[in-house]
Amino acid sequence: MLGRGGRWLQRAAGAGSAPLQPAPHGAQLRFDGDVLRLKSGWELARGLLVFRLCGLPGLVRWAPTLLSVSRWLLGRRLWGSLLRASFYGQFVAGQTPSEVGVTEQHLRALGLRPLLAVPIEEDVGQDKEGEGWYEGNRGAMLGCVGLSARGGPQPMMQLKVTALMSARLCRTVSLRLGKPGGLSELSMDRVMAVMGGEEANFSSLSPAENRHLQASLLRLDRVTQRAVEAGVRVLVDAEYTYVNPALTLVTLALMGRWNCTQAWVWNTYQCYLQDCLARLGADVTLAKRQGFCFGVKLVRGAYLEQERRLAREGGYPDPLHPTWEATNHSYQRCLDLLLELVARDGQRCQLMVASHNEASVSHALRRMEELGIAKDGGRVCFGQLLGMCDHVSLALGQAGFAVYKSVPFGALEDVLPYLVRRAQENRSVLQGTRKERALLRRELRRRLLRRP
Repeated sequence: MLGRGGRWLQRAAGAGSAPLQPAPHGAQLRFDGDVLRLKSGWELARGLLVFRLCGLPGLVRWAPTLLSVSRWLLGRRLWGSLLRASFYGQFVAGQTPSEVGVTEQHLRALGLRPLLAVPIEEDVGQDKEGEGWYEGNRGAMLGCVGLSARGGPQPMMQLKVTALMSARLCRTVSLRLGKPGGLSELSMDRVMAVMGGEEANFSSLSPAENRHLQASLLRLDRVTQRAVEAGVRVLVDAEYTYVNPALTLVTLALMGRWNCTQAWVWNTYQCYLQDCLARLGADVTLAKRQGFCFGVKLVRGAYLEQERRLAREGGYPDPLHPTWEATNHSYQRCLDLLLELVARDGQRCQLMVASHNEASVSHALRRMEELGIAKDGGRVCFGQLLGMCDHVSLALGQAGFAVYKSVPFGALEDVLPYLVRRAQENRSVLQGTRKERALLRRELRRRLLRRP
């Protein structure tokens, strides 16, 4: 017999099948939450609870301690069950291939596509001995390729370079690139040659660093090769500014090797950086000169608080735009540049508008219509995180646009540290889900009151 809470959820779930109005054209899309009718009552209630908790600054700040203490108090089994029913269930696809497959199928039924991500990364100071850890991660990335290949049309996956190459070496290479002669020695052509089998012998690196660089570049190249063979596009994540020059170098080298006729490898550009537009323009010019296709995931950036703190502690200028408005302006300028390039030649340049910002998404839709970019042509797609911004994702998906949800997967104990880091990095985003919470509440209330 159902208790009061069970009957409540049953009523809320049963009213979710109310028909949706036909989807409007892109420029006329409204993110008013009507598409939340597609979600179950449990999904609505869980999302409302999780967003309310994530909006508490203290909970996010002290999350590692709270998780450790609660596990000790509740025991591993109950602790795991509660997390699977809440945070893990909201933001993670599952642990096993079958669980991930269920999530992929559910997303496709809603008009969305999975963008699988292995939640493995390394920061400076977390160095691993030998190549064993990185080789194990290569196996995980190859598994991600296989899972992504079955995820539907035009499959994609995310890749963290620091899962396959030490963050310390990335920082060393980045520092060298900023010094006189660094760009000529650590050139894209020489990195491509090492990926192709030549020995790494860079004078600015020690013998041990050269050996690790060679092993890392071969790992990255083999994963990319497998992805291309499986028809999966690889979106390489950006990270902190002290490693990003090395990540961009590696990614452009992979583009040079594999993007001859199609954009299989995409780079990520963070628009909260003051030099983002200049670097994007330089890389576009490089791609034209070298003759490879160019894929871009355009984001605002997730490391705002950390980057500002590092700049203060290091005594160097803040690399970020000073205000939110300046960051928005930067995003729009980069977006306009890329959309115009896509309109000219959508085979040579492709774009993911990776944003939870409704104004940015609406601007992209308006410019796509003005430039004649087809919504279903595969040249421009949209991206949001799994479990967030569904009122935007679902509206886009139901209107026929290509929309990807970034989907981490893995065991609870392995994914939790990743989720905590993302929550702490995106604290302002989580605290800014007020509209999404209001839309979830409204849809739950509509079902409970049995309104049409």
